[in-house]
Amino acid sequence: MSTHTVGLIMNGVTGRMGANQHLLRSIVPIIRQGGVPAGDTLILPEPLLVGRNSGKLEAAARAAGLTRWTTDLDSALSDPKLSLYFDAQTTLLRAEAVTKAIAAGKHVYCEKPTAVSSAQALQLYAAARKRGVKHGVVQDKLWLPGLLKLADLVRRGFFGRILSVRGEFGYWVFEGDLVPAQRPSWNYRREDGGGIVLDMFCHWRYVLDNLFGRVKAVSCLAATHIDERWDEAGRPYPATADDAAYGTLELEGGIIVQLNSSWEVRVRRDDLLTLQVDGTQGSAVAGLRDCWIQPYSATPRPVWNPDQPNPIDFFAGWQKLPEQKSYDNAFKAQWELFLRHLVLEEPFRWDLLEGAKGVQLAEAALESSRSRRWVQVPELGAP
Repeated sequence: MSTHTVGLIMNGVTGRMGANQHLLRSIVPIIRQGGVPAGDTLILPEPLLVGRNSGKLEAAARAAGLTRWTTDLDSALSDPKLSLYFDAQTTLLRAEAVTKAIAAGKHVYCEKPTAVSSAQALQLYAAARKRGVKHGVVQDKLWLPGLLKLADLVRRGFFGRILSVRGEFGYWVFEGDLVPAQRPSWNYRREDGGGIVLDMFCHWRYVLDNLFGRVKAVSCLAATHIDERWDEAGRPYPATADDAAYGTLELEGGIIVQLNSSWEVRVRRDDLLTLQVDGTQGSAVAGLRDCWIQPYSATPRPVWNPDQPNPIDFFAGWQKLPEQKSYDNAFKAQWELFLRHLVLEEPFRWDLLEGAKGVQLAEAALESSRSRRWVQVPELGAP
């Protein structure tokens, strides 16, 4: 069996997401397993870590068992042995770096949001097409076990006609004064590209488009519930970005979606993210890993009577789907698909245009919140 190596620039892997999900739980396991199987070939990434802080880079490389790192992005982009550029930097830095990588002829795989505006995101897509490089955007939630089970139910027609989707996402992110915050401080500063709408509505776009139907319109109310937080150095700062968003969306086919996203909610549900899908023939509730179903034939018949204790145990009527196969890390699963796309020309539809659609929905949601009205989300095509 032969080995096809891919020189990989990994920019932004000293941050939480880049280090944990992309480097340590995706690329390192791929290397340790000997590469991505592709017929009689193994596709093996050879990463060079890039960033701005040499101390953090050295520590990240050591944790991953790697030796190659640099603070010189331009030098890395000029190296012909490095054919793929990956970006997990903060949102404000991404578009400029991805643009430079495309101009250097590198294939591109990057986190989302791909940019801070849909116009800028579409420019990235146009530049990649013009330069003739392959491109992909991380859309990790599509490979979560719970959502894979949900997608399988949709394909099998379990729901009949889907009527509605209800989503609850979030948890309590501590302010940072008495208890350390679980998220970086830039997330709460709009001037630094923060905000839960820009963060999460990019996710909601690809989840809804891929599982249920294209988003047509959105109504959203964004809020900043906590206006002061403490940064990584223990200094107070004003929180200028939205930290909660309450959205209603209309999909093709008449499906109505309600999505609550909040970093100020205490969890009393099955998981940090739950999606309930209700259809004429059945319902399902999916978390990150598990999925529960209730078909029409097992649906209880409650009667409203607040004067007596309800005799129905509403949780008992749901069946947890069994584990019929094993699931890999969601980020790693998409990495492997992109590497196969890069080397074998296999189809890969989650490209920079799909990334731009996520930014478009976030833009529309913020406009809806500012104007207090429904905002249409038109079909997005190449510029």
